[in-house]
Amino acid sequence: MNKIKLLDTIATLKPTPIERLQLVEEDYTSIKSLPSAQVGTIIEVYEQKKYHYLVEFADTQGCEYAMTTLSSDEILVLHYDLAIA
Repeated sequence: MNKIKLLDTIATLKPTPIERLQLVEEDYTSIKSLPSAQVGTIIEVYEQKKYHYLVEFADTQGCEYAMTTLSSDEILVLHYDLAIA
């Protein structure tokens, strides 16, 4: 498995409860969780006993609407190019 890096594009594998989110837009305060399969960008990598990643979520216009810290088992790195071994 490749190491997850700064600025990698990811998708969430499971819902993230609102208690773990920093919401930027007040319009989203009524949600109970961020659904699975949301696409975000790694903006910080924390190296502790286990890696954790600060992820920013933005809409199609690039406006951030939420941030959260996720572990590697909560995300899937998305790839645009086929890597040939």
